[in-house]
Amino acid sequence: MTQLNDSYDVVVLGGGAAGLNAALMLARSRRSVAVIDAGAPRNAPAQGVHGLLGREGMSPLELLELGRAEVRGYGGQVVSGRVVGVDRAADAPDSTDIAEFVVTLDDGRTVRARRILVATGLADELPEVSGLREHWGHDVLHCPYCHGWEVRDQRIAVLASGPMSVHQALLFSQLSDDIVFLSHTAAPLSDEDMEKLVARGIRILDGKVVEVLGADRLTGVQLADGTVVERDALVVAPRMNTRATFLTDLGLVPEPHPSGMGDHIPADPAGRTSVPGVWIAGNATDPSAQVGAAAAAGAMAGAQINAELVVVETAAAVAEHRARAGRVESASA
Repeated sequence: MTQLNDSYDVVVLGGGAAGLNAALMLARSRRSVAVIDAGAPRNAPAQGVHGLLGREGMSPLELLELGRAEVRGYGGQVVSGRVVGVDRAADAPDSTDIAEFVVTLDDGRTVRARRILVATGLADELPEVSGLREHWGHDVLHCPYCHGWEVRDQRIAVLASGPMSVHQALLFSQLSDDIVFLSHTAAPLSDEDMEKLVARGIRILDGKVVEVLGADRLTGVQLADGTVVERDALVVAPRMNTRATFLTDLGLVPEPHPSGMGDHIPADPAGRTSVPGVWIAGNATDPSAQVGAAAAAGAMAGAQINAELVVVETAAAVAEHRARAGRVESASA
């Protein structure tokens, strides 16, 4: 097990694309940085990462292993562990900004950090349908840009499981001419949404879905009345919940995302939260971010954290410079 030092410039919580890219930027700026990762990436069930230039189709776990090696190559640390709390250090000096926070892990370890970057991602809350979870990430999908090409021209069903379901159906209709919209337990469609689906050639089937069928491969879904709808892939809209629930003691409470897809921790475009010194990047704040966008957000946050620390350190250096000059002037008087 990699040992944690007592303190770092920055502790990154979460070792996915956002966290590792932030750590890479910070380590290359000669910041002491540790990434604490619980080892449960959201995209682990997926066969490949898509829409990421230069890494198209690469295994998500292989991508993360390469990222960890790159961070370590610049002196950063990647440590296994699960964070359960972040508190502001009681003895944090107001003027020199040496140690702002204390991070606590579930095994009792603690580490101090001047800045925190939260990149713990999100957890998908899937619809409660028998057999659905077993196919998740393979032929039960949610994102047309992540998995759409792989199911092109196949028989696709869209389960009405969230506020984005109609939008999903329209996007997947770009990839296949055989789309079925399953109303499931959702509220009746508006006339406008129904018109959109019909105009795109999407069939609408009423009835609650009770089971996803198939062993190694999905073969269809069964409705409550016994009807079997033969399909090759099923699209769902999981509720996306941020994993950063351990920030409540700092005053950062998850809020509903404007899209209605789930919750998130709000932040500005650079990743600053409402708590000074705490930054956030990736799916913990932006549920719709793919791997490339999450990595880019991590890079932005990492660069901005380094810049903020440079400003703090420069102010301290200027104060010390003035103090020295004052002592020299007094001595020569």
